Amino acid sequence: MKRTIILIVFTLSIIACNKKHNPIPLVKDTYFDKAESFLSKNSDSAFYYFNKVAANSRDSLEIAIAYNQMAVIESNAGDYFGAQESLMISLKFLNDKKEKHFNCLSSDYNELGLNVQNFKNFDLAIEYYDKAEKYSNNKVFNLMILNNKALVYQKTKKYAQAIKIYNEIITGTGESQKEYARALSNVTKTKWLQNPDYKAAPYFLKALDIRKKQNDIWGQNASYSHLTDYYTTIRPDSALIYAHRWYQVTKEIKSPDDQIDALRKLIQLSPPVETKAYFKTYQKLDDSLKFARNSAKNQFALIRYEVEKNKSDNLKLQKDNTEKKYQIIKQRILLFSTFLLLIGGSGISIIWYKKRKQRLEMEAQNTVRENKLKTSKKVHDVVANGLYRVMTEIENQESLDRNSILDKLENMYEKSRDISYEELGFTDQNFHVKLSDLLRSFATETIRIVLVGNTADLWLKVSIQIKIEIEHILQELMVNMSKHSKASNVAVKFEQTNNCINIYYSDNGIGIAEEEQFKNGLTNTGTRIKSIHGEINFGIKAEKGLKVQISFPVS
Repeated sequence: MKRTIILIVFTLSIIACNKKHNPIPLVKDTYFDKAESFLSKNSDSAFYYFNKVAANSRDSLEIAIAYNQMAVIESNAGDYFGAQESLMISLKFLNDKKEKHFNCLSSDYNELGLNVQNFKNFDLAIEYYDKAEKYSNNKVFNLMILNNKALVYQKTKKYAQAIKIYNEIITGTGESQKEYARALSNVTKTKWLQNPDYKAAPYFLKALDIRKKQNDIWGQNASYSHLTDYYTTIRPDSALIYAHRWYQVTKEIKSPDDQIDALRKLIQLSPPVETKAYFKTYQKLDDSLKFARNSAKNQFALIRYEVEKNKSDNLKLQKDNTEKKYQIIKQRILLFSTFLLLIGGSGISIIWYKKRKQRLEMEAQNTVRENKLKTSKKVHDVVANGLYRVMTEIENQESLDRNSILDKLENMYEKSRDISYEELGFTDQNFHVKLSDLLRSFATETIRIVLVGNTADLWLKVSIQIKIEIEHILQELMVNMSKHSKASNVAVKFEQTNNCINIYYSDNGIGIAEEEQFKNGLTNTGTRIKSIHGEINFGIKAEKGLKVQISFPVS
């Protein structure tokens, strides 16, 4: 909660800085205002509206701030992986050459440091804190970064480096008694950890006294924690007194993590008759906290999915409306043209023109029918299967890369525009990577995809035409699997024997009936195999599953 409050203030300073350095003020999204209003009272609602900002705003800095705040909410809920993902997305919208982006850059790197620190990746945490310090132009926030950095050195027992930083913080606190007390308490604990004989009590008590005068409840929480740890071995009775005070403060600040830590100390220090009651409270609180954080993770994933789905539905609706308007205009033009033709001539000229027009229209319709027959196979492979692949990703991925989805839709749009040409645009650069991405895109929470042998060397001597056909063949198999097979495990193995490449496909689904082997899309598969002088064999099916072997010459 403390980090959330600090970062709310920090976000406002980013926006204020923006207005100060940019002659055109940053126009905040209405969703942004709603998100900020929910930050301190309903994190789910705040996350929802920040996600709306990220999906709808056209201002890159505003989007970056939204992802930064989403990361803080996720981190506070214990979703550290989700927080890291949000922070990495935030960084993509920032420019390290623009001064107005520096505050958000500093905040992103500081949050990344805190997240990797939770995974005990201390070296990487130091790197992130160094970057946060590089972009920080806020004195108070810079002291916080230094404090986080010193804490890493303390946890890794590099006490001399930690003490050096804490002394630097003390020097830089100026008239801020609150920051001075924080640095004094932290440097005292570090000196005590470095030398267990160090007389730390007077300095701990001095920091506590300052915090009481400043009414710094969060600071008192830290002081009581330090005093409890210090007295645990040398004066357990005093440690118990401070543990009781610590526990009362944790309930006042409503920090479940600190309550759990305080309860651990009370269980350790209390008489046996009191230990049982503290343990029950500890166990209940720990279970509640785990449940709340797991629920929050699922809620965040659901919010992201719903926002992306609504956006996709809106885009489809816009496209459909545009198409309908186009058809109406087209019909009106056709009717008007026909009317002009009917009244534009007379006598034999009109009759001759109408007959000629009818003949030309008939020829055009026949040509269209022939073209439709020729391109139906390409439409099925490129548009239908491509859309199914994107739909599968949207339905089954917890968090979506908006730019990636848009790129794929744009790619299908470009291919559909050129569908009437003899060959679709195709690039064989990094074909093995492209093929792996295609196959793995069908993986879901219930479908596991395993690939073996798909290396760059395997495809070096294979022609572009063969690569095109193989890509469509495998895509058709995966679409058939996803739609019909009910498989949970799919394996695709690639190997080369002499001048021949073999591809072995297998799944544990319901198999495929004999009469179904060459229906619909699989008919195209057989045609494609023949076009590259290859073979396809549907193996003898066991009780469950399907095995397919594809073989074709390298050149």
